This record gives sequence, structure tokens and C-alpha cells, in this order.
Amino acid sequence: MDEQTRIELEAAAFRRLRQHLMEDRTDVQNIDMMNLAGFCRNCLSRWYQEAANERGIEMTKDEGREIFYGMTMSEWKANYQTDASAEKKADFEVAFKENVLKDT
Repeated sequence: MDEQTRIELEAAAFRRLRQHLMEDRTDVQNIDMMNLAGFCRNCLSRWYQEAANERGIEMTKDEGREIFYGMTMSEWKANYQTDASAEKKADFEVAFKENVLKDT
């Protein structure tokens, strides 16, 4: 497989993952994703923003999130985010330290 085809396939897989999370599984909360997988929609939007910045494209965290989510964070939260239990919040603290802080 040539490099350009590999890049195109990876991009297609990313687009499909984004579509799945944003259209098919809006019921899955970011905190659940973080607790189980060590990443969430916010991580994906941050990675997108970082990739843009690495290529000289200025993009803020909020701009990256709006591109990934297809709406502002306040709209996403109002439409899809639910309150997390104390147990989920405690699990998140562990997951955040293990996954996010080591990446920064």
C-alpha cells in the first residue's frame, strides 16, 4: 500500500469514528469513554487541534472542539450531556491522571 492510500484510509476511519460518536452514539458520555478507553471526544478534538497547529494552522481548543463536535460545547452539553454519578467522577479522576496528564 502506498503512503497516500494509507493516509486516505486512516482519514476515512477517523471520519467514520467521528460520525459514529456524533450521530450514532450521542448517548455515550465522554466520562464513560474516558473511564473505559482512556480518551473521549474532547481528546479527539484536542488531537485534531494539535495536528492543525503542528502544520501551522492556528486553531484554538474551542475551535477544534466545534469542528469535531459540529457545534459549540455549550450546545453539545445542553443537547447530550447528562450528570455523572459520584462513582463515575471518582473513576474519571484516576483515568484523567493515567491518560491525559501523561500526554501533556
